[in-house]
Amino acid sequence: MLKEMIAASLAEHCSLSSQQIAELLEFPPNELLGDVAFPCFALSKTMKQSPAQIAGQLAASLPGSSQWTTSAAGPYLNFKFNRAAVVEQFVQNGGAQIPDIGGGKRVIIDMSSPNIAKPFGIGHLRSTMIGNALYNLLRKVGYDTVNVNHLGDWGTQFGKMIAAYLKWGDPSYKAEDPIKAYLELYVRFHEEAQLQPELETEAREWFVKLESGDPEAHRYWRMFIEDSLAAFNKLYDRLGVSFDHYLGESFYNDKMDAVVDRLSDLGLLEESDGALVVRLDEEGLPPCIIKKSDGSSIYATRDLATAIYRHDRMQGDELLYVVGAEQSLHFRQLFLVLERMGLDWAKECKHVPFGLMLMDGQKMSTRRGKVVFLEDVLDEAAAHALRIIEEKNPNLAGKEEVAEAVGVGAVIFGDLLHSRLHEVNFSLEDVVNFEGETGPYVQYTYARTQSLLHKAAGGITGDNHSETANYQYAEGDHSWLLAKSLMRYPDALALASQRHEPSVVARYLIELAQTFNRFYHHEKIITGHAAEQGAKLALVRMTADLLQDGLQLLGVKPLKEM
Repeated sequence: MLKEMIAASLAEHCSLSSQQIAELLEFPPNELLGDVAFPCFALSKTMKQSPAQIAGQLAASLPGSSQWTTSAAGPYLNFKFNRAAVVEQFVQNGGAQIPDIGGGKRVIIDMSSPNIAKPFGIGHLRSTMIGNALYNLLRKVGYDTVNVNHLGDWGTQFGKMIAAYLKWGDPSYKAEDPIKAYLELYVRFHEEAQLQPELETEAREWFVKLESGDPEAHRYWRMFIEDSLAAFNKLYDRLGVSFDHYLGESFYNDKMDAVVDRLSDLGLLEESDGALVVRLDEEGLPPCIIKKSDGSSIYATRDLATAIYRHDRMQGDELLYVVGAEQSLHFRQLFLVLERMGLDWAKECKHVPFGLMLMDGQKMSTRRGKVVFLEDVLDEAAAHALRIIEEKNPNLAGKEEVAEAVGVGAVIFGDLLHSRLHEVNFSLEDVVNFEGETGPYVQYTYARTQSLLHKAAGGITGDNHSETANYQYAEGDHSWLLAKSLMRYPDALALASQRHEPSVVARYLIELAQTFNRFYHHEKIITGHAAEQGAKLALVRMTADLLQDGLQLLGVKPLKEM
């Protein structure tokens, strides 16, 4: 809001548009200098003067305003706002105005995508929750978002699973926890195959049967899928994640031949050591394998068919792939091949990479059995939260449900607080903490706003006090800092959506919570004086609204009591 007001005024007095000016405006590091600063370097070339001279001229030529005063400080033109007038306008305009960036464009988001018959480990959390946050965030700023769970339900590993199940498994073996039983079989297969190489041959034969439609192979395959989805959906329910579509790799089996034919017709396929590839030498990349030397397809072929389906049939204007950074080469190849096919929409395909989730600094491996089950982590997080609640507020109603929301929310927020490109070394003790930069801290701050509003309304939450407010009582430093923080929410949403970076919103929520708590500790809010209380409660109410909205965008449950 502050930047927009300044940009509109400045655009009338210089050669830049209001949008260009808004992108250049800064918040000074020293509050004494002003609230917003315009660096005049961008005007120096066209005006043929030094930035400092330009700043001085603009300060002298800008008309006076009831909302701000101007001053020059070297190359910067600083604006200092009339706090009461700006806060009153902000409240009367309904608070932060959400930007419409998407304009209704449809974005298809590929996210989560666990492998069938393998555990949902803590490492799967990143794609799931980054993808879920982007789904919510992009929808918030005007996109039509659609999410797809691209299940890993096809491939040679299913030949291994069938062979392992027939040798060492049975219905009673998997009855209690099918996924953990399947993991044990998968790990045992790789251990035994080192001593009995013929097991690999047996596994390949079973996958050939599966590909050819053998009823017995399909029966076991369907069993693995059904057991896995039942376990996955329990976790998705706990995480508050749902999907518009479950379309696994197998869904595209009958769509790959058309892709191969199209590549062949375009003259893009070449033979290389018996395999069919699309060469990408000009881009300095290895060839993209389309068919292996044995004639079977590979995941690149499947992903080409997937992208075409999502654009043509699902009407996606933009395709996002929330997949680990280790797959960056694959997606560069994939998008280049789509371009070579003459599909101009390939430029709207984007890989949204993220770093690994580590435990004690170590990468997890399903094949070696070194995996931390997400369900176990969520259980421990909820138990840890419950122990803290028992210490701090043992009489809290529904404390088990609160502990679940705090524990699960802590794990989610702890992941999303980090830039998605960074590796995350997960620590349960760090994330389930009611102090510091954590989800429980933000949840507790939201609960504090609810307590204030409830107290002020005499037990009726949400009573409107703004009608009697005098915003001169919001001129104090802590009130003003809180108001400015509230005004920055649209900027945080815009930046997060443009960068596909949920951590921008998480960081904003931490800063807003910290600013509110300083306001809470330094300002008397429930004063009994209607004009003063009304102004301060307006800030409390807007803080509550934005904390609630931001937490929900990230997939964390706001709590009225903690």
